Amino acid sequence: MERRVLVAVFLSFLVLYGYQSFIVPPPPSGGQQSPPAPAAAPGSPPVAIAPSQPQAPAITVSEDPVASAALVGDTDVREIVVETATVQATLSNEGGRVVRWKLKDYRDETGELVDLVPSELPADQPTPFSLRVEDEAVSRRLNTALYRVTGATGDRLEVGAAGASLVFEFEDESGLRATKEFRFEQENYVVTFSARVESGGLPLRTTVLWGPGLGDIGAFGGGGGFIGNYSQPPQGIYDREAEAERVASSAIAEQPVQEGAFRFAGIDDHYFLAAALDPGPARIEFEAVSLPLDDQTPRDFVAASFTFEQTSQGTRFFYGPKQFDVLESVDRELVRAINFGFFGWLAVPLLGALQSIYGFVGNYGWSIILLTMCISIAVAPLRHKSVVSMRKMQAVQPQMKAIQERYAGLKATDPAKQKMNAEIMALYKEKGVNPAGGCLPMLLQFPVLLAFYSMLSQAIELRGAEFGWWIRDLSQPDPYYVIPVLMAGTMFWQTKITPSTADPAQQRIMMLMPLVFTVMFLWAPSGLVLYWFVSNLWAIGQQYFTNWIIGPAAVPAARPAAERQLKNAGASRTGAAAKKS
Repeated sequence: MERRVLVAVFLSFLVLYGYQSFIVPPPPSGGQQSPPAPAAAPGSPPVAIAPSQPQAPAITVSEDPVASAALVGDTDVREIVVETATVQATLSNEGGRVVRWKLKDYRDETGELVDLVPSELPADQPTPFSLRVEDEAVSRRLNTALYRVTGATGDRLEVGAAGASLVFEFEDESGLRATKEFRFEQENYVVTFSARVESGGLPLRTTVLWGPGLGDIGAFGGGGGFIGNYSQPPQGIYDREAEAERVASSAIAEQPVQEGAFRFAGIDDHYFLAAALDPGPARIEFEAVSLPLDDQTPRDFVAASFTFEQTSQGTRFFYGPKQFDVLESVDRELVRAINFGFFGWLAVPLLGALQSIYGFVGNYGWSIILLTMCISIAVAPLRHKSVVSMRKMQAVQPQMKAIQERYAGLKATDPAKQKMNAEIMALYKEKGVNPAGGCLPMLLQFPVLLAFYSMLSQAIELRGAEFGWWIRDLSQPDPYYVIPVLMAGTMFWQTKITPSTADPAQQRIMMLMPLVFTVMFLWAPSGLVLYWFVSNLWAIGQQYFTNWIIGPAAVPAARPAAERQLKNAGASRTGAAAKKS
């Protein structure tokens, strides 16, 4: 039975290892460029992306894309700041595109508002809502021209409850005409984008470029630890058949293009998402991009481009945090962007419970502690049953070993071994012992533990949440490793007081588990380690309480030497008789 418990412990470690690896794939070593002629996704039906009107002939432009004089546009570069309740966006009339998208409720490691547009992009990299057409020179013209801006008061646009629009227009003597319209909503990080590019009155097929994303510094933080990176770097994401599919930057080169009718598609990182919502038939192309940081350290990004069947009709884009309530208010399907994994059905109610507790106590650290205690109370009967079963197994261990010793000389294939198994089962029945009673209650707890683990590792509510003292951010590792060390101490303590029938070698292996988990959690978010620490403390207290209820373990009395000799002689005769039979 003790071997089964040992196997269960190791399996729990392996499950946790595999689950973390499944949730957060290891970051790629470097960016990769997509091939020039990508293939469509296998198994998906081909989608024809074409305008509803006849296609215009290719425009012939000179080597200088600004040779044609502008008829509609502006003479000076301007930046328009758009203020909503949640976003401070900055758009440039040069190309009519977003250059900054700052979230008012989230801050980066420097204390500034999180900007989802990577700062200091090279000049050859597009920013969100740039455009591309088949002619490269025309594309450069569209993204460098100075557009006329309407809808703003001066260089600002305040978005009220009814929403507000910002329109960019450009036309030149060659017959090239472009119109971009941004419709902003006040509360939910959503902007509706429409674009129309014409040549001689006929529409050109346009592709919306998103450029490298996302720009959240926190997505590149966190440590690797024993089981990989706890923070997810930027990756491609799309939902085509009621299931979110994720494409790591290292895998984009294998299949950069996805086509179909998407519920949403775009780029996400650990906490933030940029995605087109329900765009209809579309072609999405991802590209892995490696760009240097301020200190010239390469950072891997993912760029995306969207070719819609009806760009001019307007497509809604979500550009904000992966907060469950916010995503649900925008589109119920969008909550799949939060990677809760296999136990998402249980993680979502746990997240709701955490938010409810936070509404009362106002501190996510104490909320984790209280929710952990609630979960521990819920699983307390299972823990109690496991301890009682292990105590019973411990009490019958001497008798079980005596039975095994009588048949020790037999081979495993000897039919007489069945008699040993029958005697052991009869002993279990006589003493009321269930061999699986110690393992099964422990295994039944794993779905709850893994769901809580997944919820805490993905919940954006912990990002920047201060617990107190030295813990300034529950989504980041403990800077002084205090909680991981305390967690290791409680695991060691719990292992020492747990009833065991293992031999000394197995007990030594069990005592290594606290060390393994300590290394694993050194770089884990402090909110996760806090949960594990409190859970261990509760288990220790319950262990002592259970021991007090059921009393001390019975210590088998040593048999006199003469009795042991007679016992051994009887066992020898029984073994010899079993061999003859």
